[in-house]
Amino acid sequence: MNISLPEDEVKRLCLLQGVSISAIEPLQSGGTRLVCTSGSGAEEMRLRLRGHLIDGHVLRHRFYRPPATHERP
Repeated sequence: MNISLPEDEVKRLCLLQGVSISAIEPLQSGGTRLVCTSGSGAEEMRLRLRGHLIDGHVLRHRFYRPPATHERP
């Protein structure tokens, strides 16, 4: 789903609801793309974030790679 909130806020809200994230990325057109690991988690977040859902086409980065969370030795 595409949400008109920053990525950190979406992660925080998923954590509060106990919903695990399969994939998350910032949208080139603004907002965040969220993929949950379960259908029930996705439905929970759709209900919680219904006022922030983006309808229609959004611009995504062609080859988005999340930033590394730690350095390798």
